[in-house]
Amino acid sequence: MAETFQREIYLFFGFVLLLHIIFHILKHIRSPLLKRKPLPPGPHPWPIIGNIPHMGKKPHISMAHVAEVHGPLISLRLGTQLLVIGSSPAAATEILKTHDRLLSARCVPQAIPLKGDDLDRLPLIWGSGSGDRWKFLRALCRAELFTPNAIESQSTLRERKVNEMLSFLGTNEGKVVNIGEVVFTTVFNTLANLIFSKDFISLEDVGPTSGLKGIIWRLMELGIAPNISDFYPILSGLDLQGLNKEFSELINKVYDVWEVLIKERRESRCHDALKQQDFLDAMLANEFANDQINFLALELFAAGTDTITTTVEWAMAELLKNKEVMDKVCEELRREFSQNSITKSSIPQLQYLDACVKETLRLHPPAPLLLPHRALETCEVMNYTIPKNSRVFVNIWAIGRDPTIWEDPLLFTPERFLSSNIDFKGQHFEFLPFSAGRRMCPGLPMATRQVHLILASLIHSFEWSLPNNEDPALLDMNEKFGITLQKELPLLLIPKQKV
Repeated sequence: MAETFQREIYLFFGFVLLLHIIFHILKHIRSPLLKRKPLPPGPHPWPIIGNIPHMGKKPHISMAHVAEVHGPLISLRLGTQLLVIGSSPAAATEILKTHDRLLSARCVPQAIPLKGDDLDRLPLIWGSGSGDRWKFLRALCRAELFTPNAIESQSTLRERKVNEMLSFLGTNEGKVVNIGEVVFTTVFNTLANLIFSKDFISLEDVGPTSGLKGIIWRLMELGIAPNISDFYPILSGLDLQGLNKEFSELINKVYDVWEVLIKERRESRCHDALKQQDFLDAMLANEFANDQINFLALELFAAGTDTITTTVEWAMAELLKNKEVMDKVCEELRREFSQNSITKSSIPQLQYLDACVKETLRLHPPAPLLLPHRALETCEVMNYTIPKNSRVFVNIWAIGRDPTIWEDPLLFTPERFLSSNIDFKGQHFEFLPFSAGRRMCPGLPMATRQVHLILASLIHSFEWSLPNNEDPALLDMNEKFGITLQKELPLLLIPKQKV
């Protein structure tokens, strides 16, 4: 009995000593953590699923509402993943400028079939880091496609493709046309000629699901589709929703379109060093493998087509809905060009049209949350901790509609930009349709020229009306969330040539 009691005493004191040791170990471990700032505030997460129910079908709007309650920097948990969202110019400055180096990695959706080294070797837009390979790809694209000299050399091609678009619309005078599809085809073929010296889509193609056009749109839908593998990466290998499989099948169909061209061009260069005529030649000259050419071309097509298309579509919708603004644009075009066609040299003279484009980008930014960044390291933003590998977004849609920044923010008022020096080159953090910092859109110079040229040509050449004499003032302006912020209902219009 005495031995049992003595053993229990020893066990008791041993247990107390063990607790004492554990307490001191935990105290030592937690002491640095106690000094760390808290996470950004946000709604209380549900068990296991976190804040997934708070996202809704239009996350840019849902996150704006959360920011109204919790402040300009918020955090949400989606499954095991932490999201941090900035919704003010100050938050955008911290994310895209002050801490740009630490927050400029890319968070790649699990649906995109890239893993391991391929994440750094193949993509430009979806490159997971910003290492030497990524810098090389960006420099190559900038030098061959986006410098002032490159943009200047492309002007004849852009004008030719826009004239083809106008001719097509002229043959469809009095008929209902889908403006988004027409513009998409024009922009896609412009890029196709810059990269491969060839058209890939016909303006005669009917319907959004026709051929290559439908594949590209579906790929962009898959890129932002809610994916359980993004919320719980441990499940990514299972591909429970089949998104990774479908993405892989679709990009292989896209690659089939131009892989014959790559093979032919590669063989031609082996027999005779041809003078460079397009971006494919530049990639071959830099010894790109086929998979590198394929993925970079796909990224350029996806990024360059839908952003321009949606901007032109939203601009046309806003101009039709706001007759006084449309009248001012038409007057500016008449004053500057009479019956002459719009050319690249004319664009800088169109100050009011430029203000309309800026106002469209403020209200309807092509990427309302920009593309997702990832924290390379744990850092502090606005006195909050952003843990390593957090997904980081900037809600430029919310910033563009903030009444503390913009007077009457929901009104389409281009005049606000006429007396302002605000532009979209990444220096004014209240207006960031093309982002800022390391991940700023490299195609900005090309995109803006294309948008202005197409929009000016559509307005200068045609009068536009809605089917069934519908009142433009009642035009539906609801949004459909995606990689780009599209109109929920496509813009269907009837062209009538001006005389």
